[in-house]
Amino acid sequence: MPRIVTELPGPRAQAFLAKSKQYEPQSMSDQVPLVWDHAQGCTIWDVDGNEFLDWSSGVLVTNCGHSHPQYVAAVQDQAGKLINCYDFLSQPRAELAEKLVSITPPHLDRCFLVTTGTDATEAALRMARRASKGWEVLSFHNAFHGRTYGAASAGGTQGVKLGFGPMVPGFIHAPFPYCYRCPFGRCLDECGLFCLEYLDYLVSKESCGELCAVITEPYQGGAGSITPPPGYFEGLERWARSRGMYFIFDEVQSSFGRTGKMFAFEHFDIKPDLVTLGKGLGSGVPCSAVMGTSEIMDILPPGSMGSTNGGNPLSSRAALAAIDIIEKEGLVANAARIGEVFKARFEAIQQRHCQLGDIRGYGLVYGLELVTDPESRTPDADLTRRTINAAFRRGLCIIAPIGVHKNVIRVAPPLVITEAEARESLDIFEAAFEAALAGE
Repeated sequence: MPRIVTELPGPRAQAFLAKSKQYEPQSMSDQVPLVWDHAQGCTIWDVDGNEFLDWSSGVLVTNCGHSHPQYVAAVQDQAGKLINCYDFLSQPRAELAEKLVSITPPHLDRCFLVTTGTDATEAALRMARRASKGWEVLSFHNAFHGRTYGAASAGGTQGVKLGFGPMVPGFIHAPFPYCYRCPFGRCLDECGLFCLEYLDYLVSKESCGELCAVITEPYQGGAGSITPPPGYFEGLERWARSRGMYFIFDEVQSSFGRTGKMFAFEHFDIKPDLVTLGKGLGSGVPCSAVMGTSEIMDILPPGSMGSTNGGNPLSSRAALAAIDIIEKEGLVANAARIGEVFKARFEAIQQRHCQLGDIRGYGLVYGLELVTDPESRTPDADLTRRTINAAFRRGLCIIAPIGVHKNVIRVAPPLVITEAEARESLDIFEAAFEAALAGE
């Protein structure tokens, strides 16, 4: 449980923060001044010996917990054998590809291993364009698919584009169903999923007649864990099929138990053609993948797509260990069970404090949108930042504010979190939220 032994940040942390400011570009997220030293399970120790509970998972990466002994042993063993061999085959890469094909639906019978989430996005886009007669990709406002140029162009947020233009052509952006702040000003009970109906109008105005694929996230994480209403993805897939388009599902941050299912697409009656994986796949060592059909991937000739580090023996062995831990320790079921504890507590807090405007998510990923009042729904970015800072001072690590208006708190602890740790962290959060409401 949390234990704060120095002022925050402590003296050693202050020294490292000063080094970072002097030698690094300040382009990373504006996190609380927590300088990590080591972590185990759901606990973080900073360089001054302060202990924190973790609601970050290193941004949805360490699903099997920080430095799980089985995971560490696998990485250490592989590091002593072989780390990189370019795209020559290794035993861990072949076994990881086999494992991923075995745990995804039968139609996803090919696995292409790369290194990062944005690598997976770029690869999926290239595959879809190579296999299709068209080249236009429909993506969504507020989406985040990575920071390289193709992935950023698919994204629907200015944050990764501002000052970096021009973007890659061939993308059409549509409104995503952000029901708490509907871009069409409609109510869910009456709209009939108007955002799906709007797609025909949109492509009639913007498409060159070369439609290729749709790419979407199961929930828009960076935009504030925006979760679409029931039936949306099934309707989107039907629309894509009617246009002869491939359906790409970006599961970089939502897979490997995070939502209470091994893969988020299991919550819906859909059959994506390409699925991108990352973050929790490697659970610390960078590893990502594209799962796809042989119809698409077997079109690629030798040398047309490859990667220096993709599927390297170390990352493949790490991913195999992470999947084994998730399966053997029942972490998918644990995420679903403990997620209900979080949801119930958030709803109870919302009943007492109307500034908790919206609660979105499932499993162990939630977005808490803070507002000045429930009627106007005015975003309260200042309250959000104060809450995160107050939680930090009490021993709870929360990622910097997310969301379109930077007024959303992301809740994403490692999937190994126990009920006792969950309840302790929720007590800290509630105390921090009330302190922030009081002006702390």
